[in-house]
Amino acid sequence: MSLTQLTTRAQQGVSAPEVTVEVHISNGLPAFTMVGLPETAVREARDRVRSAIINSGFEFPARRITVNLAPAALPKVGGRYDLPIALGILSASNQINTSTLRDFDCYGELALSGECRPVEGLLPAIIISKMAQKQVIIPRVNQPEASLVRGVSIFTCGSLTEVCASLNGGESLPLIDSTEISTPLRFEYDLSEVYGQHQARRALEIAACGGHHMIMMGPPGTGKSMLAQRLNTILPLMSESEAMSSASIRSISHKPVNPDNWLQRPFQSPHHTVSGVALVGGGSHPKPGEISLAHNGVLFLDELTEFDRRSIEVLREPLETGKIHISRAARQAEFPARFQLIAALNPCPGGCDSILSCVCSAEQLNRYRNKLSAPLMDRIDIQIELPRLEHDELINHRQKPGESSKQVRKRVIKARARQLYRQHCLNVNMTNQQIDQNCKLDQASERLLLASIDKLKLTARSYHKILRLARTIADMAEDLDIRDTHLAEAIAYRQQDRRWNGH
Repeated sequence: MSLTQLTTRAQQGVSAPEVTVEVHISNGLPAFTMVGLPETAVREARDRVRSAIINSGFEFPARRITVNLAPAALPKVGGRYDLPIALGILSASNQINTSTLRDFDCYGELALSGECRPVEGLLPAIIISKMAQKQVIIPRVNQPEASLVRGVSIFTCGSLTEVCASLNGGESLPLIDSTEISTPLRFEYDLSEVYGQHQARRALEIAACGGHHMIMMGPPGTGKSMLAQRLNTILPLMSESEAMSSASIRSISHKPVNPDNWLQRPFQSPHHTVSGVALVGGGSHPKPGEISLAHNGVLFLDELTEFDRRSIEVLREPLETGKIHISRAARQAEFPARFQLIAALNPCPGGCDSILSCVCSAEQLNRYRNKLSAPLMDRIDIQIELPRLEHDELINHRQKPGESSKQVRKRVIKARARQLYRQHCLNVNMTNQQIDQNCKLDQASERLLLASIDKLKLTARSYHKILRLARTIADMAEDLDIRDTHLAEAIAYRQQDRRWNGH
């Protein structure tokens, strides 16, 4: 046959649409034509494939070769098409038998020697191949991240020669062992290392239980960064579906995926000089940003007021929707971004002990406050001020350290289990209908909430956020109903909202 068809998959955001590699060899002057919207790296496959075929001991046909990557309207990027193109040429020229490849998706970039080099962003493609009940051939170097996907036959190859020998009846390609992967918890930090700050520790545990966003204000050295860095240590492991989603984002971002800790929640802490594109994603070929890399985990923004205002204002929509849609003139992409935002900042530009005892001028305070908009602050569930530590707190901590992350994590797991059993999602993600059903208040509590909203000048969004937060506090206390004490504590975490916005 002079026409051969093989299948592979492209990379388009976190999806992987199927691509049919059609190779046709006909009479005529020797030529190698590639169509199907290939970008530069794909067009250069002509030279890589030619040298790989010759150096692997095969004959490169001196005829007219046409390679079509269908569908034609889908942009093709990267070197993942080298291996299926080479196999298609060898099959169309009757040098190998590819009849067994009908149930396979092939991926691999070829060196000039015929060696198979790794493919970037491969994990989403393997997941979709599994859903399509396809077997997979990948470069051996991609084995660590491919081993995360169970329930699919994944064969690895080191060179074009190995694949061809297997297809011609030689030794079979090695199959990845899909045994269970153990993921022991290993953290660099522990919550017991935090000195004092009992109220902030309580707020951090509430944030962990319900997945709530949190902002900490306080003078330098009060432990804001320490607390934020230890939030990840009290969160439960991700489910396998959550971990696969987060690993897929790392894969297409060209970042390594470690099978030893892939169930641990991601923790992203970009520097305050980060650009808006780097934070939320973008580029001519849209790629995930820091908020997507923090999907199912924590995004920590230290020194929040030092960030460019335009950069952090773009967080407003992802905080509500849990995703980011990037549109460019030629391409669009949507990436998941359901992260938990933890931010830290000083109460004023001078780093005073608190807003109430600030000695900065009114002009300095206004300029400082204007770096954060009211709509952004309105989306933060917990706003807490950390006082400067007293000397006796430092001494007492050395004699009697606080609870460890392991102890707190047990309570967090228990509280989250109550939420998932009741409404199949964390409290932070409850819809308005679920709030009406699960956050019922008695008349006294309703009056307290309405009076607080009127006094603090809070929005309707804040009304629902307070109810979600009170529901989390009630779950931690194992109460079926929200009591006035739970509601009062939830309202107290919005006090800084009023002060920050000058009410």
